[in-house]
Amino acid sequence: MKRWLALLVWLCCGAAQAHPLAPALLQLREGVEGRVELLWRASILQAVGVEPQLPADCVRVEEPRIDRDDRGAYTARWAVQCPGGLTGRSLSVPQLERAGINVILRVERADGSVVKTLLDGARSSYTVPAPEAAPAAAPAVFPSYLHLGVEHLLFGFDHVLFVAALVLLVRRLKPLLITVTAFTLGHSVTLGLAALGFVRVNPGLTELGIALSILLLACELARPSDRAPTLLARRPALMAVSFGLLHGLGFAGALSEVGLPAQEIPLALFAFNLGIELGQILLVVVLLALGLAWRRLPAAAQGPLPRLVPVYLIGALAAYWSLERVSGLGL
Repeated sequence: MKRWLALLVWLCCGAAQAHPLAPALLQLREGVEGRVELLWRASILQAVGVEPQLPADCVRVEEPRIDRDDRGAYTARWAVQCPGGLTGRSLSVPQLERAGINVILRVERADGSVVKTLLDGARSSYTVPAPEAAPAAAPAVFPSYLHLGVEHLLFGFDHVLFVAALVLLVRRLKPLLITVTAFTLGHSVTLGLAALGFVRVNPGLTELGIALSILLLACELARPSDRAPTLLARRPALMAVSFGLLHGLGFAGALSEVGLPAQEIPLALFAFNLGIELGQILLVVVLLALGLAWRRLPAAAQGPLPRLVPVYLIGALAAYWSLERVSGLGL
């Protein structure tokens, strides 16, 4: 059992190094006489070899200005001259299928009208329509950032383990719903404040705090049942809303890797937060279903050791992340 547990921890540690994030953002703004200003924002790791491709007669008039942040994302800004403008021209981002990412494409014409769409591996190019032919459908920003929120929750292994620990800690349904709602309230507040720039915290410290919050929960779950419950067990909702404030900073840091489109910040932020909640609800439902299935097993399979395996796995991963993130701070 110990060998298999060690192997599982090693595999999970290797798989849980980063949150896979999508989509990237390609924004083009038309000016006068065919001048087009471009912004390309993507993850350095995910967008290796992925670059926007413009019409062949578009000539670069400004070299790219590249900014990198401490979360592995970069933003490039430059300008080109496209004779006749962008209407009727094809824009593409090759290699999306290989990279496994999507791209939000936003084109702002000289007359102020805006066209938005989503590029992916199946459709990596787009022909800019004339203003009167532009689709009136809902913007692609909402589904894109909704997908991003769901993906970040379900593939952000630290957040997944925190929610799993909450489900293990709070056994009854009504207190569990209150606790999960408190966690939602907490991270929604700091996600909005941090994403809009009202709060700035060192992302390394945030990630370390998230790992320590999971480790603290694992220690609580490992306590013998005959001991008096701590404050975490007596007031799980208070604990969840407090740790939710911390996790919200982590969600905001993930969102900053792609960024918020300047003209749709409220919509993108709402969609990202809603995606996180949908992912969280899905995770809780799956965990509750697994718990019901577990109770149907023979009593011999429900001894103390099998129940402690997920607790020690959560604790081992949280301890690993804590040490890894402390070393990353250079303390």
